[in-house]
Amino acid sequence: MRNRLRSAAVLSLAFASVAAPPAKADDRPLFSFSGYGTIGAAHSSNDQADYLVDEFKPNGPGHTRRWSADVDTRLGLQGLAQFTPQLSAVVQVITQQRYDDTYRPEVEWANVKYQATPDFSVRAGRVVLPIYMVTDSRRVGYANPWVRPPVEVYSMVPVTHVDGIDANYRALVGDTTARLEVTVAQSDSHFPGASGFTPGVAKARGIFALVGTVERGFATFRANWGRADLTIDSFGPFADAFRQFGPVGEDIVNRYSVDRRNVDFIGLGATYDPGRWFVTGEWAKFDTHSILGDKSAWYVSGGHRFGKWTPYLTYAAIKADSRTSDPGLPLAGLPPQAAATAAFLDQTLNQTLGLIPQQRTASIGVRWDFARSAALKLQLDEVRVDSGSRGTFGNFQPGFAPGSSARIFSAVVDFVF
Repeated sequence: MRNRLRSAAVLSLAFASVAAPPAKADDRPLFSFSGYGTIGAAHSSNDQADYLVDEFKPNGPGHTRRWSADVDTRLGLQGLAQFTPQLSAVVQVITQQRYDDTYRPEVEWANVKYQATPDFSVRAGRVVLPIYMVTDSRRVGYANPWVRPPVEVYSMVPVTHVDGIDANYRALVGDTTARLEVTVAQSDSHFPGASGFTPGVAKARGIFALVGTVERGFATFRANWGRADLTIDSFGPFADAFRQFGPVGEDIVNRYSVDRRNVDFIGLGATYDPGRWFVTGEWAKFDTHSILGDKSAWYVSGGHRFGKWTPYLTYAAIKADSRTSDPGLPLAGLPPQAAATAAFLDQTLNQTLGLIPQQRTASIGVRWDFARSAALKLQLDEVRVDSGSRGTFGNFQPGFAPGSSARIFSAVVDFVF
């Protein structure tokens, strides 16, 4: 862990050395620099599997390490170039635990923005994938009340950036602000397979996302819809094996393959925050039309601010909206060797279908803003996995039983600069 944090510090110094040239003559800086980070650790009471906050994580607290600093620890650095009042560019680099268990820095954002009017802008390049309430601040722990956004909802689509174009339009009607955002893009995302899925690269093409936001007083309402064509090549050999069994195998492939499959996402969220207290919640549904399944999740969270202290409560749940088992290939009448192969394929199919997480989490936490730009957070999660499900756990050991539960304790320090 020391070597990983040292690489983050080296990156910070290198970025800072090029991000602060002299200001322009009108005193508006041509370049500006900012950053954020989290240093933390999490512990799981279940040592027969790792608690995974999303499918891009190769491990977590539990079996691999009872305490893990990799869950939330990250450093983000951002440089902004303001060429003219209308034209700007931003680059954000982040270092955190990757799918390959390294902290190699990667570009989170890199785009050029044109502010055509005070109410309309267009960006091109690597942009945020706008599908959640805290999309822009998803990785910025200091901007959020919790240690991390509720896993049940935010693990459904762990992709945070895409390559493409987005357009943003704002309309003011009295004391109400309405925004419409449209994104057209694509993405490639590596995942390690720690949750049980075959490791590989998820290739999303033809991404189209539409987001509407309404702000009035202390209230914010948000609605999201998105679609994409998803391909995961590592599932190809699995599909080819089923095709060897003729029309019945082809029918299974047609239902479950991950080859240019249309996936849909819809989300609704609302927040009310008058200052002394807040309440927020989201509901989302993600349908892959494939072996990855159809699932929906929601959470509700609230807290009260007592000076520098903010205690909060959260309840979240995720469930499968598609079948988690399938009869698979019929074995009757097959030669012994073919029957053994078919039985293995059926077992693998049902194990994969059963990986759709189904669980509920009750969380209690507290945030202490001990400094102007830093906050300490402590959080305890009671994770109850539904019977027959493995929830958001991974790297399963022989002693792990479906329906197992765990207590997750997390402590982090979030900061911005």
